[in-house]
Amino acid sequence: MIESLIFILGTVIGSFLNLCICRIPKNESIVYPVSHCTSCQNKIKPYDLIPIISYILLKGRCRYCKEKISIVSPVIELFTGVIFLGLYLKYGLTIEFIKYLFLCSFLIIIGCIDYNTTDVYFNTTISGIIVGILFLLINWYLNLPIKTYFLGGIIAGIAISLIVILTGGMGWGDVEICVLSGIYIGAKLTILMLFLSFIIGSIVGIILIIYKKKSRKDYIAFGPSIVIATLITIYSGESIIKWYLNFGLVI
Repeated sequence: MIESLIFILGTVIGSFLNLCICRIPKNESIVYPVSHCTSCQNKIKPYDLIPIISYILLKGRCRYCKEKISIVSPVIELFTGVIFLGLYLKYGLTIEFIKYLFLCSFLIIIGCIDYNTTDVYFNTTISGIIVGILFLLINWYLNLPIKTYFLGGIIAGIAISLIVILTGGMGWGDVEICVLSGIYIGAKLTILMLFLSFIIGSIVGIILIIYKKKSRKDYIAFGPSIVIATLITIYSGESIIKWYLNFGLVI
């Protein structure tokens, strides 16, 4: 029962995240006006805002003007629901679970906007960092470790800043995303996250060049690679590190 509720909560949050993804690049408020069709401007009724289900019932079109609704909306809702459910199955109803709900929500917004626009918005990343610091204060109050999380943010910030300064191959927005992730996942997992980010980014870049979607001179948003790497690290980071250490011992 609780699994279903967690999934439904994820889809509802996913609907809000999609609104943020659409409005933040336009410098629009995420609170007002209420959800409306961007084509005919009609307000969307509550019964047309049911995640995933409304899209299916409306056959992917606005109830009023029949303008096509982007498939991205239900995909983000479904993806967020799956993310929330996966976090619950791994961490249960714990502080870690709640902390990672916030992190993943921020990362979905940041990653999608970066993919669409190649821009990272400071207000979004700093909001995520502030929430991360609040969780550190909770850890401190409960006498739980906090040093590793500070180190995670510092390691990520220094590593990517050096790359930006020395090569110019990345942007300062990537630094912000890495610092954000590092504060939540800690030093050890941050190192893994950075490693996976470069692997994923390289694979994506090669594929885009092979299929002539991008040339070697084109800028490719690195933020989505960081986001994917962080999600993998959250779910499987400890297992990957354990496998790597065992593999090294065997060799």
